[in-house]
Amino acid sequence: MKTILKLSLAVLVTMTTISTYAINGDFSLRVLSGNGKEISFAVNQIQKANVAITDRFHNIIYTETVTGKEGILKTYSLEEFPEGTYFLEVVINSKKVTHEIVVTREGSTLSKKSIQDQNIATN
Repeated sequence: MKTILKLSLAVLVTMTTISTYAINGDFSLRVLSGNGKEISFAVNQIQKANVAITDRFHNIIYTETVTGKEGILKTYSLEEFPEGTYFLEVVINSKKVTHEIVVTREGSTLSKKSIQDQNIATN
């Protein structure tokens, strides 16, 4: 009985995960409902992306280049972030997609749609 309950809870958490898509359907971003203080994103069939988390004044809080062989799956914990508004910016090739993140005491929310999509010049 406990096993069935645990499995049902795992399925429920998986089904209630919020997902959005951008960059021609290859880019997905979601808030994990289990904790609420983590964000994850997946990029299908892309091997390299530049990721930045900025504050509301667009000061960079965190940045890294992420890689994967057949795609990218990355999770960030927002546990240490003070309450406020942040932005997740992901650059793949010359396409930049920005999503808004709001962190509260109870958890975090992520905008369902990107708030900005833009092509950027490459050097």
